Amino acid sequence: MKKNENQESRYNNVVLVPTDFSEVCNNAVNHGIELAQYLNYNICILHVINKESTAFMKKENLGIEYFENKLNEYKEKYKDVGTITIDTRIEEGSIFEVINKVATDVKANLMLMGTHGKKGLQHLFGSYALKVVLDSPCPVVVVQKRSFGEGYHNIVFPVNNVLEPRQKVQWALLMSKLFNSKIHLFQSLESDPVMNSRLQIITSQITRIFEENKVPYEITTADKSTDFADQLISYAVVNKSDLIMIMTMPNEDVPGFSFSSWDERLMFNDAQVPVMCINPIELGNYYYEWMRI
Repeated sequence: MKKNENQESRYNNVVLVPTDFSEVCNNAVNHGIELAQYLNYNICILHVINKESTAFMKKENLGIEYFENKLNEYKEKYKDVGTITIDTRIEEGSIFEVINKVATDVKANLMLMGTHGKKGLQHLFGSYALKVVLDSPCPVVVVQKRSFGEGYHNIVFPVNNVLEPRQKVQWALLMSKLFNSKIHLFQSLESDPVMNSRLQIITSQITRIFEENKVPYEITTADKSTDFADQLISYAVVNKSDLIMIMTMPNEDVPGFSFSSWDERLMFNDAQVPVMCINPIELGNYYYEWMRI
């Protein structure tokens, strides 16, 4: 199928990885390199010079070439990795503003973000850590110290009756094709008959797509109607999951459901399971066609 002009201008088969050269960001770079090979994407490694970086350079009497050399170390380390192109980029300004601007500029399909957890990410990216993810023009995989390993063979896919799951389904299909993944649908427990009926309809729609695409899956329902995030994380640990896939919901206020709390608890989980955060961007059929392999 021929690509739509809007779709073609929006994405460029690039994985973006911001780094401050810490251990956890080095892991994010490695994670991004590995994933880019599976996706057959190129990678862009970004360092943002902000106020803290400028103060560090002044204190240590360093110039911008210090950071250029650090980025070149990545190129040297991964020079023999497959056929992917590794680009590096240095930008000055607010980390919060620059990261997503660069993601748009390079037409990134995916971003890898390293963090020590909520505290660590907020230290690195300031008080707008969650907003960086929620405002991203592309999905963001939040990783901690856990390595990429052999990919995403067990993916936890939370299902509730609030978030519209179409884009998440398409990413699940893509990952399943790449890694021969099993999708673990983890349903919320709904005591209200109307809400439960809606949940079952959503689940049925998802499983029908998986069956049509021969994607292996299983369905598990939470034991309690409360603490869904904690139950989901425990389930991911017990099932040795490689990835949790969630839809975020920026700027939405749904009674009884705190999205910022939900997103934070999953993104910065103590089990260090990588989390793919997908913003509900409406791109239509061409978006889905682009993702098919």
